[in-house]
Amino acid sequence: MEKGQDILRLDAGEPDFDTPKPIIDAAKKALDDGFTRYTPIGGLPSLKEAIRQKLRRDNNLYYDSDEILHTCGAKQALFNACMTLLNPTDEIVIPTPNWGTYPSLAIMAWARMVEAPTRYEDRFILQPEVLEACLTEQTRIVILNTPNNPTGQVYSREELSALGNVLLKYPDVFILSDDIYEHLNYTDEPYANILNVCPSLKNRTVLINGVSKAYAMTGWRVGFAAGPVDLITEMEKFQGQSTSHTAAVAQKAAEAAFNGGLDDVHNMVKVFRERANLVAEGLSRIDKIDFHPAQGGFYCLPNFERVIESLDGVEDDQQLGDWLLEELGIAMVPGSAFNAPGHMRLSFAADNKTLEKGLDRLHKAFG
Repeated sequence: MEKGQDILRLDAGEPDFDTPKPIIDAAKKALDDGFTRYTPIGGLPSLKEAIRQKLRRDNNLYYDSDEILHTCGAKQALFNACMTLLNPTDEIVIPTPNWGTYPSLAIMAWARMVEAPTRYEDRFILQPEVLEACLTEQTRIVILNTPNNPTGQVYSREELSALGNVLLKYPDVFILSDDIYEHLNYTDEPYANILNVCPSLKNRTVLINGVSKAYAMTGWRVGFAAGPVDLITEMEKFQGQSTSHTAAVAQKAAEAAFNGGLDDVHNMVKVFRERANLVAEGLSRIDKIDFHPAQGGFYCLPNFERVIESLDGVEDDQQLGDWLLEELGIAMVPGSAFNAPGHMRLSFAADNKTLEKGLDRLHKAFG
């Protein structure tokens, strides 16, 4: 890397937008109104009502307040569910490539992770026959994530329905539907999760969501789980002996986000969609890189295997990550972090100038 060359950060895992002002104003008012003390472990009643209304309005799904648990980010909702459901002899099925936290959930619960591999040729979409081959008498949890981190792909209703038809045959298996990128959907189809296409799975599905990605509130740490009342009750007990709850002021901010409409979200999505197109156009000019255009989230997972083969002294994607940083001044996350060796996760949570410069450097090096 040349001395003084700038580093282009294409590795971010959070939106590069500020939290919308109405949400910040609501938090300030909450502080003035005295929301500085403990809250119920499950969350402020007003927050739980806002989540109930969000699920009805955005997802056409109906939950009672005792079927909802607020958490310290969506990550804790996943953790609570796994620690509540899993025993050491149980298995958790995780489609790969996968977000890096999922395998850790299995490790912490002393359960066994079963990889359900997806293929580039299938847009990294889990195929029903692959899912079925992974399911055994020991299977306790299947995780589904759409829009997907790290692939940027979105499951269609038909693809979810095919998976749902398999899961219907295994009544002891719970589904964790990680919907955190829900609103960052650039396809022509409305967003759908597994319950929108297979509502009969509701008694063993936990929806995982929050405000981090759609509302640019990663630092506020507010997520939620919605699921069967008996399971949510046990998850709340577990949370009560760990973090108790997130800050009261953060809960009021999340309440304002859910109650405040989606105008700011739609404005952010418009920008991300434009960036996804910019990235797709730029990558399409590079012969040695294969990719699927991002359909959601703010990630793309290009295949760099031919690039790796062309570089002396670079044997894998981790070494490629070092090479890109040292030689081109580009920071990306190696695909091995997501069980996707030979790939690199490119984040377009960066401004157009940064993306254009990064794509230009890649094109000059490999085009």
